[in-house]
Amino acid sequence: MLRFALSKREWRALLLIALAAPPAMAQAPADSAGIRQAALDYIEGWYAGDGDRMARALHPELAKRIMNADSTGRVWVRDMTASELIRGTRAGGGTRTPADQRRTDVRVLDVFQNAASARVDAGGWIDYLHLVEWQGRWVILNVLWEIRR
Repeated sequence: MLRFALSKREWRALLLIALAAPPAMAQAPADSAGIRQAALDYIEGWYAGDGDRMARALHPELAKRIMNADSTGRVWVRDMTASELIRGTRAGGGTRTPADQRRTDVRVLDVFQNAASARVDAGGWIDYLHLVEWQGRWVILNVLWEIRR
């Protein structure tokens, strides 16, 4: 049997370290549910043409981006704001996706305090979402998306 002894000074130091460490914070079930609901409001709202549901999912300063390239190799970033996305949703943009091609697979990737990342597999494209807890609810602040090729 291996034994070791700590001096009083060493015990105090160990106790101080333990007390000074921040408490481990587990992801609350309510956070997971709120993150998932924001992601579903986003993608299901898009498919349904429900602008109010889309608006509920988004932070007013949303930035949605995709990298584009043309046949000459010119590359650029296409930006979309919250108001553009809501307007496109209300105009029925997502309703043109055939029902059999609509996917709404949501995966929460990470949560840390008031920030989270999630992935939405929408069938023809993938959305990577950054969410924040804002005014008591989870909303999408950033989206980076890529079309399946």
